[in-house]
Amino acid sequence: MYITPAQGLTLTSVLRGILGICVLLFIAWLLSKDRKKIDWKIVVTGLSLQILLAFGMLYIPALQIFFEFLGKIFVKILEFTRQGTAFLAGGLLDTSKVGYIFIFQVLPTLIFFSALISLLYYLNIIQRIVQGVGWCIRKIFRLSGSEGLTVAGNIFLGMCEAPILVKRYLPFMNRSEMFLVMSVGMATISGGVMAAYIGMLGGDDPTARLQFAKYLISASVMAAPGAIVFSKIIIPQTEPLSHIEVSIPRDKAGKNILDAISNGAIEGLKLAVTVAALLLVFIAMVALLNYLLGDLIGHYTGLNRWLSEMAEHPVIFNFQTLIGWIFTPIAWIMGVCNADTGYVGSLLGTKIVLNEFVAYADLNILKNAGTFIQEKSIIIATFALCGFANISSIGMQIGGIGVLAPDQRKTLTRYGFLAMICGTLASCMSATIVGMIIG
Repeated sequence: MYITPAQGLTLTSVLRGILGICVLLFIAWLLSKDRKKIDWKIVVTGLSLQILLAFGMLYIPALQIFFEFLGKIFVKILEFTRQGTAFLAGGLLDTSKVGYIFIFQVLPTLIFFSALISLLYYLNIIQRIVQGVGWCIRKIFRLSGSEGLTVAGNIFLGMCEAPILVKRYLPFMNRSEMFLVMSVGMATISGGVMAAYIGMLGGDDPTARLQFAKYLISASVMAAPGAIVFSKIIIPQTEPLSHIEVSIPRDKAGKNILDAISNGAIEGLKLAVTVAALLLVFIAMVALLNYLLGDLIGHYTGLNRWLSEMAEHPVIFNFQTLIGWIFTPIAWIMGVCNADTGYVGSLLGTKIVLNEFVAYADLNILKNAGTFIQEKSIIIATFALCGFANISSIGMQIGGIGVLAPDQRKTLTRYGFLAMICGTLASCMSATIVGMIIG
């Protein structure tokens, strides 16, 4: 199918975007535990910052140059990773012969990036960047120091790694602060998986890699203020801030540089193996479910034929179809055209029920098959899927943060599902704003 380009900012896209923003805020307001205590200044500030970032990525030269610079860094990291992988995999990297080899193109990126982050942590570079960004976030939103550091940390690190930066303060955080820690972890992604997604969606095309790098970096950065907005609506700050000024502990990632790189590589390997195992199991389970729904129920009841006649094109009653129906309205309010809402809705549901890795893999398949009518749908889906908000992440947060602060386990278990919803709303807000601006 031919992919039509974005038409630019229009009155229709603006009105639809405003509707989408209002719907997402209304959902959060309905979930709020204390609507009278919501600080609407934080909401306005966060939304304004998200809109500014989106405009900057598309129209402001200085910010465009900045995001392109960051994108080139990730693309260069992918090139470095490919050289190391080529030594091990050799001809398996020839995608013209064997197609896209996930295990030799995506997973090695996780390992290398983990080693790189460990090295930067050992050199105290990550801590300085996070400390500076955290200070800015704290001043802009009037948050506690521990909240500011955690929000900044999640832009670069994972949802279980970022809280380590403030582990000494976690036991003393109040309910609203802890909920923000959980929500921003759900809304953003770590640098390692971001690099993997860039390689997945961009393939071997350097231009496409740079474009998706800019989208994913923007999505993760935009999701940070979005998470603040929605978390402070759902669990407003009703207690005094726990800590105003905080510092990052000077823990080392290793005894020396080589030890730091080795430790990072080992942690990255563990992550890569875990991701590969989960993908194998989840995709196989979806295939089993699709067989039961489509090949058995859909075929023998005539449901597949009836759905195809209604849609006027072949439709199979499977997991993607079912979950697409549920999330189609959300896809529409984000600005997706009517023809693509089912696909984007299905991807969003796949992310929440399974994980974003499976969803991005499905997005890559649909994109390469020319399924989408509009390129805008691909961009919106890229932003909406960017985040760790899925059911399995609830358990990861309970286990990861719970070890750092056992006294907070009750809060983690009580608000885990709400934090997942909050992270989803933040990602959808970023996608809605981008959809509104690109027309």
